[in-house]
Amino acid sequence: MAIDWAILDKIQSMFSSGFMDWLMPRITVLGDAGIIWILMGVILLISKKHRRTGFLVLVGLLIGLIIGNGIVKNLVARSRPCWLDTEFNMLISVPKDYSFPSGHTQASVIAATIITLYRKEWGWVVIPLAVGIAFSRLYLYVHFPTDVLGGTVLGLMIGLVTYYAGNRIISAFMAKKQNRGEAL
Repeated sequence: MAIDWAILDKIQSMFSSGFMDWLMPRITVLGDAGIIWILMGVILLISKKHRRTGFLVLVGLLIGLIIGNGIVKNLVARSRPCWLDTEFNMLISVPKDYSFPSGHTQASVIAATIITLYRKEWGWVVIPLAVGIAFSRLYLYVHFPTDVLGGTVLGLMIGLVTYYAGNRIISAFMAKKQNRGEAL
């Protein structure tokens, strides 16, 4: 745990500034309740060409919510850095739920993984956004680095499984419907 505190202190000493104090709350809010990723999933659903990917993003986010936020957070029950160091000048409201894994990071990695696997060139947009949201959680003192790492690993696993298993399930379902002559 000492390394977690050392990294948080280093982030503050290297990056703390008026600009970052203004920027980081605005970046982190994009990840609140996975809103930016839900919005992207819905936008992808609108287009028939991208509908499957939009569906997979939303399914992946739901799986992440259940596993990461619903199960793992409550099993680990880890305190947040801002709960332990109450002297830190908070720039956002102090979260009420546990710290591990970072839900903002997990949702960001799930969506960025699925979207990037679908269209590699879209990764140039979604991956930096996911990294920015994850970093904001550290800068804002609401997660330890190992929370972000845990959210990244769990998000990557859920994103990969959702993308590959989801595509196989959907393809099998569509082939079955087509073989029966049903309208798609």
